[in-house]
Amino acid sequence: MSSTDHFPDADDFQRQSDGFMQWLSQQPGVTISPKIEVRDLRHQGSGRGVVARSDIQEGEDLFYLAHHVVLMVKTSRLNQILADELKDLGPWLSLVVVMIYEYSLGEQSKWNQYFQVLPSTFDTLMFWSDEELSELQASAVVDKIGKRDAEEDIFEKVLPLVRAHPELFPPVNGVMSYDDDTGAQALLELAHRMGSLIMAYAFDIEKPEEEESDGEDGYLTDDEEQLPKGMVPLADLLNADADRNNARLFQEEGALVMRAIKPIKAHDEIFNDYGELPRSDLLRRYGYVTSNYTQYDVVELPLTSLCHAAGFDNIEDKEYPQLKLLDQLEVLEDGYCVLRPSAEDTLLDIIPDELLALLKTLTLDSDELQRLLSKNKPPNPILAVREARTLLEAAQSKLAQYSTTLEQDRAILQQFTSSSVLPTSERRRKMAVQVRIGEKEILQAVLMMLQDFLTAEEKGAGKRAAEGSVQESQKKAKHRH
Repeated sequence: MSSTDHFPDADDFQRQSDGFMQWLSQQPGVTISPKIEVRDLRHQGSGRGVVARSDIQEGEDLFYLAHHVVLMVKTSRLNQILADELKDLGPWLSLVVVMIYEYSLGEQSKWNQYFQVLPSTFDTLMFWSDEELSELQASAVVDKIGKRDAEEDIFEKVLPLVRAHPELFPPVNGVMSYDDDTGAQALLELAHRMGSLIMAYAFDIEKPEEEESDGEDGYLTDDEEQLPKGMVPLADLLNADADRNNARLFQEEGALVMRAIKPIKAHDEIFNDYGELPRSDLLRRYGYVTSNYTQYDVVELPLTSLCHAAGFDNIEDKEYPQLKLLDQLEVLEDGYCVLRPSAEDTLLDIIPDELLALLKTLTLDSDELQRLLSKNKPPNPILAVREARTLLEAAQSKLAQYSTTLEQDRAILQQFTSSSVLPTSERRRKMAVQVRIGEKEILQAVLMMLQDFLTAEEKGAGKRAAEGSVQESQKKAKHRH
């Protein structure tokens, strides 16, 4: 995965990589194919990466790691000492605490060499300043960072645990103690670092014991939080590419195996894949943006805007039966994503059923609403003129919230140099521009599709009305005769 660390000395950078690979290869239950190597890819803005030394066949194992090598709660010694306390924290915060513990041990930690190749600085949105975040303008991703919630969890749950066991958590990075305000701030920064490492580098290791989630914790969305995570050495050094994905991590009994899913030629980079993530989430979780994920971009329309377009205001203060119905049916969301359309897509291909159900419900007449309320059923997710007009107004409202136009953003993007290594502020501004361009492109495309749909519907209605008028005239003429 891409790192924003830019080590000034290439020899030190390679020395860390070599030390890590030597440590990993010596661990029991680890097998690494001689056909792969870790390489310095900072010249292309990718940090470390894994490259094929020679041709690799589809289905070939690239490396095999026994579970004990994976950094997770159950493999850390801390889990034997504070089992109950870690369990109470839940799968997410418990791994944060375990990583703080292992990092604090320094050379005494089994994973010390692993920590040497993990980044210490990030471009994930958690670390952006308010001024930098403002470059994202009206993007809904700003509301998904959850920094305040994360810090509340750290101060209320992590800090007391660390302070209660100073013998297990010796202060690091020059801090004398975690007991004063300076120490608390240092621990907060360390916890943010570990949390960001988990979000950017950890893999799902096993299925959750419970399906329910307690909600966002500041780093992960609800779906992400449900799965226990583990830091998988070497697997997380693979960069990701939606188009060139040629390897995948497989879980086997007691082990994880990275396997080629396509033939890989010598000197080619080996890529993992994050799945169908929009670039806004790519930036939020991993701290970078790439055009290969443009196809997965979405734009989120807030519930408030959709309701306002349908004539419903102050939805926080009023209990509308339409919203109550959708809430009972568990299809009411704070926002609804519209997908980037391809050349072949229709409106029904890019508008999720939940959004169609909302639009239909908001435009129901009172009799139809009562019928659905009595049956506790959602309406059929169809798109007609009233729903299309509501969506059109909401999309126009969303587009107006951005402070620059799509054309202006494209001109701004052209001003950035082609260099893969930009100063932090410029790099972040460029990524923000790329994200908001993607969202505006979707909005403009959707607006055009909606306008075409409404024009076609109006013409169809006019034609049907004209045909009905002719038929009525013919009936009257026939009656006269």
